[in-house]
Amino acid sequence: MARIRHSAEQIIGKLREAEVLLGQGVKVPEVARRLGVTVQTYYRWRKEYGGLKTDQAKRFKELERENARLKKLVADLALDKAMLQEVASGNF
Repeated sequence: MARIRHSAEQIIGKLREAEVLLGQGVKVPEVARRLGVTVQTYYRWRKEYGGLKTDQAKRFKELERENARLKKLVADLALDKAMLQEVASGNF
């Protein structure tokens, strides 16, 4: 089965739809089936995006990308620093 990537907006829309269905008394496995996802995916989405609005979800994803970029930069700088310290100490 092909893996489908959902945007944050799509996920929030599906979670809102799920809330309506759950309010009508539909069980979680049936809700997940109607959304076209697994129960595990539904719970993961609810944990990550539950209570967020669309603009908040966009900002959240932007911050996650920026955080990953900054972590990579720090790791690269730490590696450069370690190499320079090794060269400066003469242990090469």
